[in-house]
Amino acid sequence: MSNVTLKSIDKHYASFHALKSIDLDIAPGEFVVMVGPSGCGKSTLLKTIAGLETVSSGNIEIAGRDVTTEEPGDRGIAMVFQSYALYPHMTVRENMGFGLKIMKRPQAEIDAAVTRAAGILRITDHLEKKPAALSGGQRQRVAIGRAITRQPHVFLFDEPLSNLDAALRTQMRVELASLHEQLGATMIYVTHDQIEAMTMADRIVVLRAGAIEQVGAPLVLYRNPVNQFVASFLGAPRMNFVEATVVQAEGASVTVDVAGLGAVTFGELAHPTPAAGTGVMLGVRPEHLRIGAGSLVAEGRLRLSEELGRETVLYVDAGPLRAVGSDTGTDNLTLLGDHANVPRTGETLRFGFDVFDAYLFGPDGKTLTAPKPV
Repeated sequence: MSNVTLKSIDKHYASFHALKSIDLDIAPGEFVVMVGPSGCGKSTLLKTIAGLETVSSGNIEIAGRDVTTEEPGDRGIAMVFQSYALYPHMTVRENMGFGLKIMKRPQAEIDAAVTRAAGILRITDHLEKKPAALSGGQRQRVAIGRAITRQPHVFLFDEPLSNLDAALRTQMRVELASLHEQLGATMIYVTHDQIEAMTMADRIVVLRAGAIEQVGAPLVLYRNPVNQFVASFLGAPRMNFVEATVVQAEGASVTVDVAGLGAVTFGELAHPTPAAGTGVMLGVRPEHLRIGAGSLVAEGRLRLSEELGRETVLYVDAGPLRAVGSDTGTDNLTLLGDHANVPRTGETLRFGFDVFDAYLFGPDGKTLTAPKPV
C-alpha cells in the first residue's frame, strides 16, 4: 500500500489549460474515484499520474518518492484501460505474465504470480484460452489480472467497465470492490458513471473544467455538495432546481419567493445571507418531493411516468413552478413515486417537501444552506 500526492499539478496543451492547480492526497490503501463530465480532465489527470502525460508544472509523489519525471515503468503503477489491450495470439496465462516476463523475472515467480491472480479473479479455468474465446467480463478480468501480477504500488483504472453491458458492469463493480478489500491496495479509478463512484469509492473527486470542485466520501458529497454543480452531478434522477428571489434577509435566516410555491424560509445559512432582491436557486432531490406530503405543497399535472419496478419516476408539469436545466430538456419537476400506486398520465397531483430537505444556492452557485447530517 502506497500513498499518492499531487502538488499544484498544471497541464497545458498549447493554449488549452487542461489541469488547473490540482492538489490531492491519497492515503495508502484508499479507493479514490474521479468523476466529472466529458472533457473535465479526469483521464488526463490519471495519465499524468501514470506518466503517460507530462505535467506542465507541479509534482507527483508515489510511495513518498518524487516520480514527476520518471518513466511509466519506473513509477510502480499498473494501469487498466477501457479497452482490454490483450495480445490476441497469447493465452490468458501468457497475457497475465507478460509484464513480469519483460522485467526478466524467473519463470517460477511468474507462474506463482499468475496462479495467485487467476485464483483471486476466478479465471483459473481459462488460463490456456486465447482472448477471442472469452467474454467481455472475462477479458477485463485478464486485464486486471495482468496488473495484479506486477504487485504495483498503485492501481490505475481508466473507465474499465465502459465496454460491458449493464449486468456485467454491476457484477464487475462488486468484483472490483471485493478485489480492493482483498488486496488492500491503493486504487485510483476514473469513470463518468456516478453509480460506480457512489458504490465503490472511499472518496470521490469531482472535477470540472480541469479543476477539483469537491473531494469527500460519497454520502458526504451527496448530502452536502459545496455547489450547484456537484449537487447536480451526483444523484439519479438529478436534483430539481427552481429559480427563487430573496425577499427578506435577517441574520442567518432568509426567506425566498418561488413562483408557484410562495415564500420559503431557511432558518440557518452557512454562508453570508444574500441581500433582498438577489436571485438564487432552490434545489430539492426527487426522493424528497412526496405526493400528498410535505410542509411546502404545490400542484402539477403528471406528464409521464417511468415504472422501474422498485420505484417509479414521475415527470410533473407544475405550471409556474418550473425546473431549470432538467435531464429531460423540459421544465418538468422529477419525483420518485410509489411503484404500488402509480398515478395516471394527465392526473393532477399534490406534492410537497420539507424545507429541511431543500438546498439554496447563491448567484455564484455556492451552497448557502447549512450542512445536513450524513
